[in-house]
Amino acid sequence: MKRRDFLKNSLRAGAGVLAGAVVAPDDAEARPNLEPKEGAVGMLYDSTLCVGCKACVAMCKEVNGMPPVTISEIDAWDEARDLSGDTLNVIKIYKDGAGKTKDAEVNGFAFEKRSCMHCVDPGCVSVCPVTALTQHPITGIVSYNADACIGCRNCMVGCPYNVPQFQYDKTFGQINKCQMCNQKGVERIDNGMMTGCAEACPTGATLFGTRDALLAEAKRRMELKPGETYNYPRGDVSKPDSYHEKTVPAYKQHIWGEKEAGGTNVMHISSISFDKLGMPPLEERSAASVAEGVQHSLYNYLALPAVALAGLSFVVKRNADKAKDQKGERS
Repeated sequence: MKRRDFLKNSLRAGAGVLAGAVVAPDDAEARPNLEPKEGAVGMLYDSTLCVGCKACVAMCKEVNGMPPVTISEIDAWDEARDLSGDTLNVIKIYKDGAGKTKDAEVNGFAFEKRSCMHCVDPGCVSVCPVTALTQHPITGIVSYNADACIGCRNCMVGCPYNVPQFQYDKTFGQINKCQMCNQKGVERIDNGMMTGCAEACPTGATLFGTRDALLAEAKRRMELKPGETYNYPRGDVSKPDSYHEKTVPAYKQHIWGEKEAGGTNVMHISSISFDKLGMPPLEERSAASVAEGVQHSLYNYLALPAVALAGLSFVVKRNADKAKDQKGERS
């Protein structure tokens, strides 16, 4: 094939591809945020009720068959300070100044829980290229399938809460995250049980239930008057095991997870500003709803060279076959 003809056919093939229905990045539009599932379940964490006992951490380790994280020589107490491949749920502490008064921003302290937020529009699910992370169509629980995972760790980048954690200390490590006690081999929710951390919590700081019921309970607490007494339900918000009587604190009028990044099924309330508790600054628009439009357009554009090459290969083969036939006729 002559160089002039090669270039001509290359341009022709490329023009054919560009003339096709390919979405350009400029034409990409963000889809709306996903809506909460009708049967979504979740948890409500009330920082003002947490006493830092870490019963939830111990129960989580027991349910998931994970070893305690030890830093000192004392092996009787789990000393995990953050989420890791061996810790799916951890209690952290906020402290200011002398740290004498609980739930006070100035010279006070407060506890904060870290675990998977089970986002309504989860970024980890959106960026996973092999659907190792999925969202249950009814409960909204975000689950992980180690058999499908290729170890790319995109989910770690796609999560604004830094929740998915890789087992770097294992030869064939995998991602670990809270699956709301409903993964294969556990399945507490499917069997009508609550999450282990909600069951173990002595004060009701971690409360289980449907997202709608939990949101209603959170709003109810927002309307309580500081100083009055309230019976806080323990266990399942719709069918409490018992109640924890406590004086109502001055809540921040903010339910974290009601709207942040499209909302979460695990929500938090507190007397301390959430930025001080380490929550990331998030808008109501989910990152997944914006990124997916760009991703899909980008993938289309990345496909252009392959399509052009395929078209060019066809042209080259056709001309080669034609030249071969002509040679055969001359001989």
